[in-house]
Amino acid sequence: MDPATVIAALAAGLAIGLVLGLVGGGGSILAVPLLVYGVGVASPHAAIGTAAVAVALNAAAGLAGHARAGNVKWPCALVFAAAGVVGAALGAEAGKALDGARLLALFGALMIGVGALMLRPRRGEPDAGVRLNRASAPRLAPRLVGSGFGVGLMAGFFGIGGGFLIVPALIAATAMPIGVAIGTSLVVVTALGATTAVSYALSGYVDWALVALLAAGGAVGSVGGRWLSARLAARKRVLDLGFAALVIAVGAWVVLKGLV
Repeated sequence: MDPATVIAALAAGLAIGLVLGLVGGGGSILAVPLLVYGVGVASPHAAIGTAAVAVALNAAAGLAGHARAGNVKWPCALVFAAAGVVGAALGAEAGKALDGARLLALFGALMIGVGALMLRPRRGEPDAGVRLNRASAPRLAPRLVGSGFGVGLMAGFFGIGGGFLIVPALIAATAMPIGVAIGTSLVVVTALGATTAVSYALSGYVDWALVALLAAGGAVGSVGGRWLSARLAARKRVLDLGFAALVIAVGAWVVLKGLV
């Protein structure tokens, strides 16, 4: 691997980690465009497979802290993740069967849609005491299974962690607070990323050297992102809106590149 590629991969990992630390999610949706257009990965499928491994590793690393803080609703996470893994396995097979250029164009369209959803303010009163048990299962389980399967399909198809989709899906299904939803989502992101990564790795679509560089850059970037986030906490909504605008702009560019 030439030095320019190494530097580009480290920079891509740094950017992804910075975004994750700064706004609490969404870094994975930038991974594929960064790998294709920044690092120079020729195959969109290889970019998706490599990104999926990095996403799973980053999510697993962040999960421990949230679990210690009590921000993980394990029964909800496991039901959502179980349905999501089935969807991710099916989605990954469908994604690998699609032409790479068309897959990139669809990925860009997804980015535009996700960015638009991020611009909407969250509504509804959170339920800090929500739990999945025998009494609440008839009401919550179908929502978690349906949402998990749908998000898993998209995560597997596009090779993304899906945290930006999982968090609002968990809130919609259970009304859990945003902080708990973020912690719970990391269980699901780890499971979905690992499922997608295994599928793509078995097809030879994972560049393990790039995975290591992305992880190294991401570790440094996440530290910087958390440091900035603590100092810009009063402007969290401004940061979220700015990131949403960035996602929409990059998505539009990816669509144009994929169609040309």
